[in-house]
Amino acid sequence: MPPPTAGNAWLAGRRFGIVIDAGSSGSRLQIYSWRDPRFVLADKGDELANTLPKVEKGTRDGEGWVKKAEPGISSFADHLHDIPGYLRPLLAHARDLIPPKLQAETPLYFLATAGMRLLTPEQQANILRETCNFFVYHSHFKIDVSSAAGPCGSSVRIITGEEEGLFGWIAVNYLMDGFSSSSTKHTTYGFLDMGGASTQIAFEPSNTYQKDKSDLINVRLRLLGGKEIQHRVFVATWLGYGTNQAREKYVGVAINEFEESRHGDGDNDVVADPCLPKHLELTETPVHVGSASDHAKKTHRLIGTGSFEECMQKSSPLLNNNAPCPDTPCLMNGIHVPPIDFSVSHFIGVSEYWFSSEHVFGLGGPYNFVEYERAASKFCSMEWDDIVRQHERSQHSGDGEVENKDGQVVEVGKWGPQVELSRLSMQCFKAAWIANVLHEGIGMPRIVDFGGNSTSNDNEVAEQAEEKGLGRPTFQSVDTVGDIAISWTLGKMVLVASSEVPPLKNAKPIVDPIDDVPESETSPITPIRPFSMEALENRISPHLPYSLTRPSLGFSPVILLYILVMLVLILITWPLWRRLRPVFRRSLRRLTRRDVDTYSLEEGISLNGNGHYRGAFSTPPSPRKKWHPFQKLIPKARPVSRSSSRTRRPSSLNLAHPLVSGEVSLKRESPVRSNSFPSINVSSSSSSGNTSPLPSPDHDLEVSGSLYHSRSRNGSQVNLNSVIMPRTISRVNSEHSFAD
Repeated sequence: MPPPTAGNAWLAGRRFGIVIDAGSSGSRLQIYSWRDPRFVLADKGDELANTLPKVEKGTRDGEGWVKKAEPGISSFADHLHDIPGYLRPLLAHARDLIPPKLQAETPLYFLATAGMRLLTPEQQANILRETCNFFVYHSHFKIDVSSAAGPCGSSVRIITGEEEGLFGWIAVNYLMDGFSSSSTKHTTYGFLDMGGASTQIAFEPSNTYQKDKSDLINVRLRLLGGKEIQHRVFVATWLGYGTNQAREKYVGVAINEFEESRHGDGDNDVVADPCLPKHLELTETPVHVGSASDHAKKTHRLIGTGSFEECMQKSSPLLNNNAPCPDTPCLMNGIHVPPIDFSVSHFIGVSEYWFSSEHVFGLGGPYNFVEYERAASKFCSMEWDDIVRQHERSQHSGDGEVENKDGQVVEVGKWGPQVELSRLSMQCFKAAWIANVLHEGIGMPRIVDFGGNSTSNDNEVAEQAEEKGLGRPTFQSVDTVGDIAISWTLGKMVLVASSEVPPLKNAKPIVDPIDDVPESETSPITPIRPFSMEALENRISPHLPYSLTRPSLGFSPVILLYILVMLVLILITWPLWRRLRPVFRRSLRRLTRRDVDTYSLEEGISLNGNGHYRGAFSTPPSPRKKWHPFQKLIPKARPVSRSSSRTRRPSSLNLAHPLVSGEVSLKRESPVRSNSFPSINVSSSSSSGNTSPLPSPDHDLEVSGSLYHSRSRNGSQVNLNSVIMPRTISRVNSEHSFAD
């Protein structure tokens, strides 16, 4: 799809932004767009001065603005070279949709979440570096320079669960007009998010609590008119309180209780489970076991009894509401949360809150506990075979009806193609867990209508909430507002678009709330920072006088200090190295000597157990001169008789090379150093008998630049037609001959 043309009216004054949500299962690229604030002010300045920039999908027709790649980038920790190929389709998709002339001013953000948080700091840093290099060298999009956040600053980094909740809070209030300064009748919306592993809450506490509280995040946004609005938000995350991990804990507790109450050691490992539809049988192996019993760690069969009320009772203790509370007030698991006035604060739930309410029960939107409980009870009590039959029918017709054994139609909502059997098997537990978190965990009041709500719709629930003095529904699950899905990526883009609005006066730039904390030690959110020099600087700078910081000096004092320390170390170690260098050189010579000795062994010369030389001759080298096979070859030899197959030499002979029968003399043609390999031309006479005369002193051993490459390894005789000389540089400057 080609990018928009310059003549496109929709493109006039259009700004773009890219966010890549790098999750554990995949990376999803989303392109957003908004009109330049200056164009908006010129057209409708007074009318829109008190609103935020309108962030939309990045394409005019709303199609193709999302592109996904699988698997998650965290899976490339051990093969970083595959990252460019993984990111290339995402980048190509963005380049195809955004006009080339606008790419240089289009910010690109690669923000990693759950999967990357599980890696080691070294693996995180490697992946971020490779990702940063790819975007810098293969695109023209706007990317931050290196900082404490990472190699590409805030453009490529890992965000925390609290940051996800904070961005989600911005997205919810942006879409629900919670930031409109013209409204004075309500506060901002609270934000609830639940996934498979964790759940988050983000809301703006009352004004009485906000005074002198350091556990709040300051969120700054700039309206189109230039006015800046601020909100102080509390964010908390409960790890292990998502639906999947809560289910694992529940199974472990259920099996442990079954083992404690069982009698005898029978093989009947069947556990009744009220959180499964009737007669659904699952085989489960406990992950979280609170008992030391070995049998409790084995696989058990769980058979559903289908009781929603009993499921809520059994799963409620998993909230751990009785945990110690170091800073009151606390909610689940002893986590401090400011008091929530539900008559003023109203919450929006996304992700699992929406899926469990809408996809199966058809109750997404304003929440009514009575209606929700009635639908959940009916579903849990259904036979599993009927649910499977209804699922098969709904995939074709979508009628959403199922008949029980008595022929009665039970309305359970329309199950679309997005509803799988795995969702239906866990729906009873997930519905109970969500209700427990809302009411027992967070403390949200139940809206009770004694007249019943079986026929009420969303508008009636909202009217009932208004009559009860709640103003708006206390809680509602939402997936999209208009045609834009509620996502933390949208909240990130709202911040970016807001930062481009010109201020009324000199003001601090609009940045991410986590980067807007003057002292990182006092921030309620600890950012994820792979180790770097910038991170070291950020840790040291707060303890330095202002005159020694980067803003005052214009450069990094930490880097300068690092350079000075390295220079001092070099100045200290250099004299020491000069003293130690001879020691290393002598050690190196000893190692070379060992190599030479090994070479001599291959030439027929070896050492005996006492360290003496043996071979064709058993006499060691002359003690008057240092023996080395690369220096003087062989002094003059005397005739010696052979009484056996072994030939003995006088003790005065130099054993650089074995002697042979014949008369030899050594000559060096030139005193100049030569790198060539000399060869030995020998004239010898054969002899018979037990004795063999040695060479005559009148005969010479001629040395030339050629080399013979064969030799005899016979211990009693050495063939002079194949003598190999060692590769060396000759240092002999005089002519050598044999003397008595």
